[in-house]
Amino acid sequence: MLTRITYALRETWASFKRNVTLSAASIVTAAVALLLAGSTLLIQKAFSNLLIQWQGGVEMIVFMKAGTSPEQIASVKQEIVDAGVAAPDGISTLDQQQTYDQAKVVLAGQTTLLNALSPTSMYSEIRVTPAKGQQDRLPDLKTQIEIEPNVSKVGLATDAILVYRRLSSFVRGVTIVLSSVLLMVAVLLIWNTIRTAMFARRREIEVMKLVGATNWFIRIPFMLEGLLQGLIGSVVSCIGLVAANSLWTNNLNGIAHDTKSSETISLLALRVDSGYLQGIMVIVVIIGMAAGAIGAGVAASRFLDV
Repeated sequence: MLTRITYALRETWASFKRNVTLSAASIVTAAVALLLAGSTLLIQKAFSNLLIQWQGGVEMIVFMKAGTSPEQIASVKQEIVDAGVAAPDGISTLDQQQTYDQAKVVLAGQTTLLNALSPTSMYSEIRVTPAKGQQDRLPDLKTQIEIEPNVSKVGLATDAILVYRRLSSFVRGVTIVLSSVLLMVAVLLIWNTIRTAMFARRREIEVMKLVGATNWFIRIPFMLEGLLQGLIGSVVSCIGLVAANSLWTNNLNGIAHDTKSSETISLLALRVDSGYLQGIMVIVVIIGMAAGAIGAGVAASRFLDV
């Protein structure tokens, strides 16, 4: 068994060195495709952090004062329903613990502000998704609700929030398409690299089959070569993701430090924590290795009878 493993690894490396140019093209293409795919996930996470309060089509949030009872919250919800702006299933609530957990996401990295907060000091939220065609009535409803004694303030989705939503969807769609196309190109390049390697060794493969070597024994070195190309490409893309995320975070921190405005500081929610980044890197590596192995495996099976 050890002899077979040693042979497979030796042949994999030898084949990899014989096709350096094609291998390099496959690796670069795979790295760019996986970098785009990883960036898509990071961008979506950043926008999700920023829009966490406005997800699901929410366009109005009623912030209830700390300590407001469930009965008082229910009374305000009923007033919203009676106004006819939203159906009952378009109104949801977050209690104080939930809004505190939400604040930890939005204010991630702002230690001073987070230390001043606690679940008991937080407000409860009533989140309103208006019925179709009722968006224009939200300003009037806001004026009506704001005078309630247990309401702290009422927020409406601004034009900026609506732009962020559309931008998030657009960027996600474009990057998913581009990364998918490039990943397919990378798989085809790996496929072509393995085909070329098998053609160059066609006499050796013929001799191996004549002496009784199984198809899998012949395939494995080529599949390992494809897997190696995918692995190297994914590692390169991970390095790019770390560098891009670090540059993005440093720039956001610099903007917030220089301006100090509440609107700008809220943009710190666009930062992505290192734990999520590490998870994305694991996914990218798995995709890269799988794509390389699949491309090589298909080529090894297709061109085994050279």
